[in-house]
Amino acid sequence: MPTHRPGSPRRSLTAVVGFLATFLAMTLAFTLPGAASADDQPIPHPEKDWMGSTILEREGGNPDNQPPSSRAASVEGVDVSSHQGSVNWSSLWNSGVRWAYVKATEGMTYENPDFAQQYNGSYNVGMIRGAYHFALPNVSSGAQQANYFASNGGGWSRDGKTLPGALDLEYNPYGATCYGLSQSAMVNWVRDFFNTYKARTGRDAVIYTSTSWWKTCTGNYAGFGNTNPLWVPRYGSSVGELPAGWGFHTMWQYTSSGPIVGDHNRFNGAYDRLKALANG
Repeated sequence: MPTHRPGSPRRSLTAVVGFLATFLAMTLAFTLPGAASADDQPIPHPEKDWMGSTILEREGGNPDNQPPSSRAASVEGVDVSSHQGSVNWSSLWNSGVRWAYVKATEGMTYENPDFAQQYNGSYNVGMIRGAYHFALPNVSSGAQQANYFASNGGGWSRDGKTLPGALDLEYNPYGATCYGLSQSAMVNWVRDFFNTYKARTGRDAVIYTSTSWWKTCTGNYAGFGNTNPLWVPRYGSSVGELPAGWGFHTMWQYTSSGPIVGDHNRFNGAYDRLKALANG
């Protein structure tokens, strides 16, 4: 005859010990070196996160915008990601597009599966091209993301055809607008990214951001205007107000529904200035 019936104190104690052991094992799995962490968790929908994917939704504007022609010199460009898949670069070249930026990475785990076709394809038809990183400041430091980007397509070479890498900073597609960071913490994150990227490549990264987001999430910090070229998204008749610290913009994303790929941009200057940016 058993001495301990189901539900007895000894059986209950055994169950509690088992539960605690399981809980401890699960906890260690997320804290031991080499175990899964927030840095290496899959991103829910990186294929939907492209340059400007949150701007129209949050700030409005006309996605079909075609700004008035200007006598000022400019050069037509595009930006692409896995959202476009395989891109017809010959058609874009024949339409007058002369430069392109290609999404390389996002956060700490995502690499664009179409990067090679897009990055090499634009180069092969004669375009000056560069790579960009979609920032997720809540998952790791700026330095970690700059290194991840530089190691996975975001590098630079003085070949006259490669633009410095760009940091895409916009509304969080997964939660809080400013990724849970205070304004000062966001400024420090950006500085960390920029300093690390320059140490890796020798170039100051381009920053893509909207004036509204920059005001909200950095307090309109003015300290990067003398070093980092500015790329502004705005789907209206002009670039509009710029973030503090920049006296002029370098690039303008003016539409999200242009021919062939959607996102079209203007470089603020003549072609020789675009080449100068590539050459450093």
